[in-house]
Amino acid sequence: MCIFCKIVNGEIPNNTVLEDENFLAFDDINPQAKIHTIVIPKAHVESFGDVSADTMSKMTPFIQEVTEKLNVSNSGYRLITNIGSDGGQEVPHLHFHILAGEPLRGLVNKS
Repeated sequence: MCIFCKIVNGEIPNNTVLEDENFLAFDDINPQAKIHTIVIPKAHVESFGDVSADTMSKMTPFIQEVTEKLNVSNSGYRLITNIGSDGGQEVPHLHFHILAGEPLRGLVNKS
């Protein structure tokens, strides 16, 4: 079981930002910006290359709701997903990074 599945199952604590029946958003434990939140589907999906259109159609408004809750939807944010080892994906579970709270020029994230 991957680390994000363990978080979903309550085996690993997290600082939840927002949660519903399908998705979870929580603070990254190794932030790369002033605000660094991870958004995942609760169901295990390996990466963006494996996600269904149905899941993405539901995940998009969830991510938008997270950015509103973080109060960054107007000031701006960076939304990142890494795919595969060459793309920098370290956790084999689809996840999006929301980086915000400061100017992000040149900031690059891996994980």
